[in-house]
Amino acid sequence: MAEITAAQVKELRERTGAGMMDCKKALTEVGGDMDKAIDYLREKGLAAAAKKEGRIAAEGIVEAYIHGGGRIGVMLELNCETDFVAKTEEFKQFARDLCLQIAAANPQYLTKADVPAEVLEHEKNILRAQALNEGKPEKIVEKMVEGRIEKFYKEVCLLEQAFVKDPDKTINELLLEKTAKIGERIVIRRFTRYEMGEGLEKRSDDFAAEVMKEMNR
Repeated sequence: MAEITAAQVKELRERTGAGMMDCKKALTEVGGDMDKAIDYLREKGLAAAAKKEGRIAAEGIVEAYIHGGGRIGVMLELNCETDFVAKTEEFKQFARDLCLQIAAANPQYLTKADVPAEVLEHEKNILRAQALNEGKPEKIVEKMVEGRIEKFYKEVCLLEQAFVKDPDKTINELLLEKTAKIGERIVIRRFTRYEMGEGLEKRSDDFAAEVMKEMNR
């Protein structure tokens, strides 16, 4: 019997939205063949997310969230297939959770593909220089850079980030779970995050001087 690895189970889950145990069972039943495992889950009615790919998700909501007394604001467009689902409390709560995620984790992009080539190359150059400065042999530097780039993606891409309410799953895994549970294709279309004073040069007065000002009032 073929040994089923955690990586295989994770890949199948990401492609189908089925539960971890269902994915492991499917892979075991078909000897580790990924395509056959997907067919197995579809036959059992468990691969809900995979069957939703390609459907048009043109309904949904725009959710807004303000945090910290107005210091951080988030706007998010979350799409689904029908207006009925868009009005459900579960869908709305998912949108609120995503806004909370964006406010807390400050993603810069939605997916890996959204990271501009020049940004990615700049980051790789920095990571490459770091590895060389650590005294790592040049022959393994590139492998180290690729590994560290994955960590970079987990920091800046929303779908790759760990969910703040449950760090054991990524936002992409959460999205697939919601798609399977709700029964419609769900798409995070776009988001914007605002932070008070972001990009502005902030004044930094001497703390003691500031205390003196307060005392002399």
